[in-house]
This record gives sequence, C-alpha cells and structure tokens, in this order.
Amino acid sequence: MNRPRKRFGQNFLHDAAVIERIVRAINPRPDQAAVEIGPGRAAITVPLLAAFGELDVIEIDRDLVAALRNRFPPGSKLRVHENDALRFDFRELAKERGQKLRVIGNLPYNISTPLLFHLLDQADAIEDMHLMLQKEVVDRMAARTGQKAYGRLTVMLAQCCRVESLFTVGPGAFKPPPKVESAVVRVIPLEPPPLSVRDHERFARIVNQAFSQRRKTLRNAVKGLASEAMIEAAGLKPTVRPEQVTPEQFAQLADIAVP
Repeated sequence: MNRPRKRFGQNFLHDAAVIERIVRAINPRPDQAAVEIGPGRAAITVPLLAAFGELDVIEIDRDLVAALRNRFPPGSKLRVHENDALRFDFRELAKERGQKLRVIGNLPYNISTPLLFHLLDQADAIEDMHLMLQKEVVDRMAARTGQKAYGRLTVMLAQCCRVESLFTVGPGAFKPPPKVESAVVRVIPLEPPPLSVRDHERFARIVNQAFSQRRKTLRNAVKGLASEAMIEAAGLKPTVRPEQVTPEQFAQLADIAVP
C-alpha cells in the first residue's frame, strides 16, 4: 500500500460514510464528463467510476499512478493523467470530452488556493466543482461581507461563481489524520457571471491590493490604483475597510479606476 507523502500533502480519505455522503452530494450521472484531482488510493474514484461510467483522474505521484493503472487497466474507462493539477489544461480536456467538466477533488492543503485560482481561470470549461479543502479555506470561500473570513478569495469567486459550503469532515476520516478540520464545498461557475466586470485584470489587481492591506482604510489600501474621488464615485466611503466592501462594489470601483 502506498504511503502518504508529505511533499504532496497527502491525506487519504477512508471513512465509508463520508465517501458515500460526498458521492451523494455530487449526484453523478452516466452522461456527464468528470475529472477527479488527486485520486490517491481511489476511495472516491471507485464509486465515481461506477456512477459516471468513465472518468479522468489527475495524479502527480508516480507510485500512485502505477497503482491506479495496475488496478484499472485499459478498458476500465478510467483514464489516468500523470500530471500536476496546477498545470493541467482543463479546457483541452473539456474539448476532448465534448462538454463541460464536473471537477471533483480532495485538494492538498498546501496548494489549495493556487489550484482554485487555476480552476477559476478555466471556469468556462467547468460545469461544477465538488472539493474537499481545509475548513478555513472553505470558510473564506463562502464568507459574507464583513465577516472575519471575508477576503480576496471570497470576492474573486463571487465575480463568477456560486459557492455552497456543504458539510464538515473531521480529521479521523483520513489516514494520516490532518491537524485541521476539512469541509466539502460546491462551486458552480455561472453564465452570465453574477458581476459585470469590464477589466478582469484591473478588478483582480484592486481586490488583491485591498486585501493585502486589509487593516488600512480603503483609501490607503488601494492607493495608486484608485483615487479618493473614484472611491466616492463608486458609492463608497474612503474610510471603510476592505472587508466592508461588497463584491459588487469592488466591481464598480474597478470599472471606474484608471488602468
């Protein structure tokens, strides 16, 4: 049996009740294209493959890749991609499958945020995502304006997706047990996007700078990107803190701010 590797942030899910609950939340159907990130020891892979009929999986650990290919030989309809999910082209896979992808994954805690942004960059190729993440990350994803967890990740998701925090998973569901709680989240890219943003790069720049200095007033936090007059033109007080600014207001400010 493959041992979990620290450098890949591996914690293998083994709790049958949790696995069943995740699969039930995904509600897989045979006519859908799906890809699992980090199948590990195939705890979720097996029921997903049975339900979807065929499945793509992305695995970076060569030992796990070998074990998967041995367990699921050609003809089993499990396609194993030995690749880094941070570099994987989900658009190309969706094109090959002829439809948008359902993305499933128990994401390593050490790459969860950059991987989320990589997925968001290709949201047009994704039907939905069901992800297991550190609970703290899910709290940030699903936070409301003014809450402590509200920040850059919340706002960047809000511009294009609906986020639903589904349920918490305790450390005992994994081997080895992590030192933190996990949570399962559903992310649904929306078309058209819920926020109208003319310049996505400018929007991302303003949001990133605002929350990198979140204890400052908005006037000081976005200095160099938006003037006090622009902040007021967006219907905001220059003295508010970034966590008090809604995603809609960030979008308005980005549309007003100079390039």
